[in-house]
Amino acid sequence: MSHTADVIIIGGGVQGASLAFHLAQRGVKVIVLEKKFVAAGATGRSSGLVRMHYDTEVDSRLAWESFTYFRNWKELVGGESGFTRTGFIQIVEAKHEDALKANVAMHQRIGIPSFVITADDVKRLAPSFATDDFKLAAYEPESGYAMPSDTANAFVSEASARGVRLVQGCGVTAIKMAGGKVIAVGSNHGEFFAPVIVNAAGAWADQINKMVGLDLAYDTWRHDTMFVARPSQIGGSHPTVIDFSKEMYFRPEGDLTLVGLEDGNPLGESPDSDTDHAKKGFVERAIDRICQRVPMMERGGLHSAHGGYDGITPDQHPVLGAAGPDGFYLDCGHSGTGFKTSPAVGLCMSELILDGVSKTVDISSLAPSRFAEGKLIKGNYESMWR
Repeated sequence: MSHTADVIIIGGGVQGASLAFHLAQRGVKVIVLEKKFVAAGATGRSSGLVRMHYDTEVDSRLAWESFTYFRNWKELVGGESGFTRTGFIQIVEAKHEDALKANVAMHQRIGIPSFVITADDVKRLAPSFATDDFKLAAYEPESGYAMPSDTANAFVSEASARGVRLVQGCGVTAIKMAGGKVIAVGSNHGEFFAPVIVNAAGAWADQINKMVGLDLAYDTWRHDTMFVARPSQIGGSHPTVIDFSKEMYFRPEGDLTLVGLEDGNPLGESPDSDTDHAKKGFVERAIDRICQRVPMMERGGLHSAHGGYDGITPDQHPVLGAAGPDGFYLDCGHSGTGFKTSPAVGLCMSELILDGVSKTVDISSLAPSRFAEGKLIKGNYESMWR
C-alpha cells in the first residue's frame, strides 16, 4: 500500500476523523495514523454533549454549524452519530446572570434557538430537579447529546469510502523535515510521506509538537465521569444540564445518567495513565452533587465510573492552524469541550489547509500564534476547569 499522501493526520479521534472526512470530500489523498484505534483517547471518554451555549462567539458559531451535522447526520455524513434531543439547560449562580443574558443574546443574534428561562420554568421541564438555589437559566430546546465513538467511526467510515487510509496501532516516533518543511512521519509502521502534517493527537499532541521543535504552552487534563442507574420515579429521561452552581454537568442515556464534575481535574499527568477507573473520591463527590440537584437520585445506584485525558491550553480553547515548520498544522488542545464542535472544526481546518482561510467560521482567533502575541481568549464566565 502507498505510504504517500497529500495530508497526514496524526490522531484518530473525532477531530482527526472529521478533518479526514472533509478533506476527502474535496478529493484530497489522506492517511490517518492512530496509535491505538479510532476514538481510543479523549473521544471515547467524551460525555458527548451537543449544545451551543458558549461564552465566546467563535465557540458558539462552531457549535451551531456543527449542530446542522448532528441534526442531519445521515444526509451530511452517513452512518450514525447517536444524536438524541433532550433539551439543554445551563444553570448559573446570581453572579453570572448578566453574563448568561449576554450569551443568550449573542446566541440569538447568530440564529441559535436559545432562551433565558426562570427556575419555575426549569421545574416544569424537569419536575425532579431542585430549583430553589437559582433564579435564571438558559434553555436550548433542540440540543442534547450524541455518541462520540459512533460519531468518530462514522466520519472514518465515510472518509475511507472516499479513499482515506487509516493505519491503526501506529505509534508516531518522528517527524522529518527538509528545508524548513515537513516531509514525512516516522512510525512503528514505517515512514509516511506528505507535504502537510496535522497534529490531532489530543492529550499526546505536545509530544508530537516537540518532534518539530514547537514549544507551546500545552498540558494534559484528566476528567472523570460516572454513570448512575436512574430511579424510575424520575422518568424515562431528563434534560442535558450544565450546572455552574454545583460545578457539574449531567445528561441521560437510556435508564442511566452520566455525571461529570467541573472541579478537581488534575493537570500534567501522563495520558497513558489508568483510565479504566475514576480517581479516588470522585464517585462520592459526584453522587453528592447530583443528589443536591436531583434529590430523588439518592434512590439510584452506581453503574460505572472511568477517566479520560485531553490536551488543554492556557485559555482552555483549541489551537487551530499552522505552526512551526511549513506544512505543519495543529488541531488539538480542545480542552475537554471539542466533541460538539468537531464537524465544523474539521470543515474549517480543511478550508484553512486547502484555501488558506476558513470560510465557514472564522477561526483565526484560535491560531497557535495567539499565545506568543498575548491574545488569549476570554469569555464571559470564569474558567471552570479546576
